This record gives sequence, C-alpha cells and structure tokens, in this order.
Amino acid sequence: MTPQPLRAKIIADRTHWVRRMLAQLGALPVETFDAFRSDSRNLAAAESYLRRALEALLDLGRHVLSKGFARPVTEYSEIAPALVAAGLLNEQQGRLLRQMAGYRNRMVHFYHEISERELYDIVATQLEDVDQVLDAILDWLRNHPEMLDQAL
Repeated sequence: MTPQPLRAKIIADRTHWVRRMLAQLGALPVETFDAFRSDSRNLAAAESYLRRALEALLDLGRHVLSKGFARPVTEYSEIAPALVAAGLLNEQQGRLLRQMAGYRNRMVHFYHEISERELYDIVATQLEDVDQVLDAILDWLRNHPEMLDQAL
C-alpha cells in the first residue's frame, strides 16, 4: 500500500458525527446522578451517544492511518499507538484514545458490566477528553493540508 490523500468528506462527516453525539450527551440531565437516572431513557441514550461518538472518533483515526499513512489497522486498540507513532497525538492523548477504545469495546462486549453510576460519571465529567483528542487530530490535519483530497 502507498499513502493516498485523505478524504476531506470522510473527515468532515466523522467530525460532525462526534460533535453531534457530544451535543446530545450534553443535553442530558447530568446535574446530579439522581436527575440522570430519574428517567431510564437517559441511560440508554447516554450509552448509545457515547458509543457512537467513540466509534466515529476511532473511525476518523483509522481513516487517517489507512489512507494517509498506508497503515491499515483492524482493531480499535491499534489506532491510538499508531496515531502517536505517526505524530498526530502526543503520549497523553494517545493514552486517552486507548482508554476510549477499550471503553468502547467494553460497551459492546461487556455492556452488562457497565453500571449506571459509571456511565453517569463519564458523561458528567469526561466528555472533554473526546473533544481533546478530536481537536488534536483536526489541528494536525489543518497543519498538513497537503494530506487532504478536497473533492466531495
């Protein structure tokens, strides 16, 4: 494989998806744990929005690696270290993304082990981690416009 231009449309679509899911999470009642769990639909919505935000963020990283660096990755757990190695993320951001990938896998495969309190704590206090990693990837892309294919 040889590196190819990154698709600006894919980057925009995945970025929009992450931001939309984060906005939906931000609209949930997280002032207190009791407010959050007062309606069981909040838990289901939080789980869905968070999982989809993480998947879109990881898919963005996978696109950058596979197209821009000719480094296909098959597992979400491989994305963070590869983005650090490619210089898109620093070590701290890479650790965050690796944790996010692990949590996404837990949500899919061990959903029955995730407590209401755990999900609440993440939604109430850790969503800025998703923004931080997304912003780091987008900043890198802004600084490397030669990597982008602007065709829609």
